[in-house]
Amino acid sequence: MGKLALAAKVTHVPSMYLSELDGPQKGTRQAAIDGHVEIGKRCRALGVDTIVVFDTHWLVNAGYHINCAPHFKGTYTSNELPHFISNMPFEYDGNPGLGRLLAKTCNDMGVATLAHDATSLAPEYGTLVPMRYMNADRHFKVISVSALCMVHYLDDSARMGWAMRQAVEQHYDGTVAFLASGSLSHRFAQNGMAPEYANKMWSPFLEQLDHHVVGMWQRGEWKTFVQMLPEYAAKGHGEGFMHDTAMLLGALGWDHYQTPAEIVTPFFPSSGTGQINAVFPVTPMPANLAGIGRSNSSSAPFAAGASRL
Repeated sequence: MGKLALAAKVTHVPSMYLSELDGPQKGTRQAAIDGHVEIGKRCRALGVDTIVVFDTHWLVNAGYHINCAPHFKGTYTSNELPHFISNMPFEYDGNPGLGRLLAKTCNDMGVATLAHDATSLAPEYGTLVPMRYMNADRHFKVISVSALCMVHYLDDSARMGWAMRQAVEQHYDGTVAFLASGSLSHRFAQNGMAPEYANKMWSPFLEQLDHHVVGMWQRGEWKTFVQMLPEYAAKGHGEGFMHDTAMLLGALGWDHYQTPAEIVTPFFPSSGTGQINAVFPVTPMPANLAGIGRSNSSSAPFAAGASRL
């Protein structure tokens, strides 16, 4: 039996890469980088062999997808922000066997998912930025999961996370970490104003909303949070519609999860958006999750045919 050893919500802001380089942003994201390094250290201490990243920069329009090629190598320039990430080299090893196992279990549990192990598709920077600081020596294998899901239900993403945990714990011989790679609120500064908002939130309302959500996480108020997640994703401009967060919480027990989050890198603004590194302690899954049926409650993501969030 395998183990899910670590779960975290992490930032991937491209200004982390700029923070390494000479210029006006040099050093400004050191706390975020240090947070990634710390999470990487914890994964090593826990014996993690593979990091699975729910990547809100991988846009998909049909199905859920897993990039589990045996090897990734290249030079990455962001098509979204080429003046932030330009010519960034990367090289990591994948885990095709685990990727296929994750997809099979998701399909067996009613979430249509495709694993891509023979592909030229490279990871997006939602995966590459965290791996740059957590996995510079290629200690971990890497799998990337599509989490910018354009026509998907949040409850399906929660069920996907739940299925992936079952795959790891029931069928995999190894130790895994799950990372939800995405922001809190994600309203960028208006065009032409980005430099002014490099280290500020675009909206005072969104800043207060994000702080309130972080407080809920620290108090372990997951039942309330998952009930408000669809509106938070919409009204808070959640990155990738917050499918990465739904996947992560699905893997932890959704509204049955009760453990407070640990803030590794405190909330910070970046280009108008809200960012954080937070570890969500992994606890045993409640035994009754598989039996949850159709319901109007937020437990519904775990039931086949459940009402949609």
